[in-house]
Amino acid sequence: MLAEPAANRAGLGDENSLKYSMKWAEWLGEARIGPFPAAIVMVALYCCLQIVVLPLVSLWAGTGVGVDDSEQLMYMRFLWAGYGGSQPPLYSWLGWLTSSVFGTSIVTLKILKYSLIFIGLTSVFVAVRKLGYSQRTAVASMFGIWLFPQVIWEMQHTLSHSVAALCLSGVLLLALIQLLQRKSLPAYVLFGLAIGAAILAKYNNVILIAAMLAAALSLRKTRQVILRPQIVISLIAAILVCVPTLYWNATHPGDLLARSYKFGIDDGNGALLVALRGILDLGQAVLNFAILPVVIFAVAMLAARIGPSTLRERFPDSEKLVWRILGFGLCITIILMLASGATRFQDRWLLPILLFLPVAFAVRMDALGEKGRIAQNLVITVAAALAILVLPVTWAYQVYGGKGQGRVVRLDYQTLYRDLTADGPIKTVTSDWHWVGNLRLADPNLVVLGKEVPGFAALLQEPAVLVWLDKPNPQPDILERIHQAGFVVDGASRSLRIPEFFGASDGRLVSVVKLKKQDAK
Repeated sequence: MLAEPAANRAGLGDENSLKYSMKWAEWLGEARIGPFPAAIVMVALYCCLQIVVLPLVSLWAGTGVGVDDSEQLMYMRFLWAGYGGSQPPLYSWLGWLTSSVFGTSIVTLKILKYSLIFIGLTSVFVAVRKLGYSQRTAVASMFGIWLFPQVIWEMQHTLSHSVAALCLSGVLLLALIQLLQRKSLPAYVLFGLAIGAAILAKYNNVILIAAMLAAALSLRKTRQVILRPQIVISLIAAILVCVPTLYWNATHPGDLLARSYKFGIDDGNGALLVALRGILDLGQAVLNFAILPVVIFAVAMLAARIGPSTLRERFPDSEKLVWRILGFGLCITIILMLASGATRFQDRWLLPILLFLPVAFAVRMDALGEKGRIAQNLVITVAAALAILVLPVTWAYQVYGGKGQGRVVRLDYQTLYRDLTADGPIKTVTSDWHWVGNLRLADPNLVVLGKEVPGFAALLQEPAVLVWLDKPNPQPDILERIHQAGFVVDGASRSLRIPEFFGASDGRLVSVVKLKKQDAK
């Protein structure tokens, strides 16, 4: 019997792998596990796996968490109408609620994060199904969102308010579609509540809300729903949700605008030059944010032999709505950029604006028959494969934290806490940066204050210390906050060498000095 040529065997193997992958995509796109779609169950299992494994690897390595999670460790002890650093309050409110149930731990942080991710993705799935599209289209939409680098990678080891933005953007889309279809009083109320929650999740969700309303007003059938008198109920519900935070922002403008420098607002170099810089940076941010899903959807269309002429087939109103949300969102962003003089954009800020791009691609494929179904299956396959491949990398990053700011993950916070309390217990720890929130993993009752924490003076209580990393002196900002609170440095600082996992053998330099209350004159 003649042996089969190696090339043929290799080709057969590739073909079998492709067929297996397509069968897997077919199963994810159509199957159900009990009463639930298989894809929803897989996403739930993925989130549960991360909730379990990420804290376990941190416990095994003895490491802390990154800068965004450490900031939340500072804030989740307090239920306030607003927080420092120009940040909205919803994520910290949910952190307070979650820690009240599960305690202060890395597990709590992961339960919060992956619950929001799951709710956001499944809301998109349900919204697409309510628009009348197939389960496969809903799965391709949901998995397409997973393709954004900020979702599949960044959110796994950092980010907090952007996670809330992902969740509430999905919920907001679902609430809008529910309103357009039901036109009932509860639907108007729920839409208003979703608007308010979305604003409190991330302030740039206002752009998404405006884009949704503009898109709905641009279509004859949906315009009638938005212009009904009952829309006032939605507005009232949204305002009631936001009133405490709106009042807090009005009375704490410094905290609200603390990080406005990140926009690079420039009004001194000529309007044309500033506009050009802004457009170029915005274009770069759009590219960084959307390049991966766009490329994968484009390759899937090419592989399915979908031509440009086919893509231009008639768009139903449901699809027009999604595309117009994207279009209006970008237009509003550009107008705001030109009006404000902003010249700097971070790609994650575009999450509410471009989040539904995969949804638009997926519903376009739905109209293309068998070729569209093949393209959707390819997208589902690639997204599922990437999500699985990224898993072990996220576990490694959880304990390593990178070389930049994320390096604070690797500090031995248990040893640091023991050294800080060697001369007696402490009640308050302050620092010029919120990495110090990790100390609450060693002592959940510890009050930890960064320079952006509102009500700093009222929270600072003896015995208290100031700590800082890698520098001979702390930043002047934190010293000013301490002096304004009526405290002074008590004696000379001392230097500690705290072990750093996977880092330098001699540890990392941490400086500490005691603080004392100034005598009233």
